[in-house]
Amino acid sequence: MPRINLLPHRQRDRANKRREFGLAAIGAAMMAALVTVVTGIFFNAAIEHQKERNDLLTKEIGELEKQIADIDSLDAQKQRTLARMGIIERLQRSRPEVVHVFDQIARQIPDGVYLTNVKQTDRRIELKGVAQSSTRVSTFMKNIESSPWLAEPQLQVIETLKGAKQGAEFTIYATQRSLTPDDDVKAKRGPKAPSAGAGASP
Repeated sequence: MPRINLLPHRQRDRANKRREFGLAAIGAAMMAALVTVVTGIFFNAAIEHQKERNDLLTKEIGELEKQIADIDSLDAQKQRTLARMGIIERLQRSRPEVVHVFDQIARQIPDGVYLTNVKQTDRRIELKGVAQSSTRVSTFMKNIESSPWLAEPQLQVIETLKGAKQGAEFTIYATQRSLTPDDDVKAKRGPKAPSAGAGASP
């Protein structure tokens, strides 16, 4: 019976399988490399796009911060302007008030009282003078209390004069009233006349 040598066939089959395996491995490696390259390109493009967006956002944020700073500056300027307008308005209102206040001081002085100095600081008024007696100083303070333009009289100093000059030196502090428009109208009609005994000698 003839013998068949299968060894060459098996060797060729093994060589074919090794070649096929090598080709498959090379194909898989190339595919993996291609996927890696494509993935890298995709992620690099995404990163560049995000960087461009971040740069744009940073630029826009800078513009917004600049606009906010401009708005804050304008708001501060507006507040300063309003404050100046308020001061000017108060000064304009206070000009006629000064006339009324000095008119009231003159009206409320009883007989026997003479002022030597009048000083106003804001709404605080300092009245210095000489009176024939301390009773007339008290009458002057009561008249101030009843005035529509003056309030809160406070006797700070009173000294009795001796010698040829009889009487008392005094210093009174009063406050200018803040009148409403209705009060201002009433005040302009004139104060109440002092009582008949206001200027009477003690």
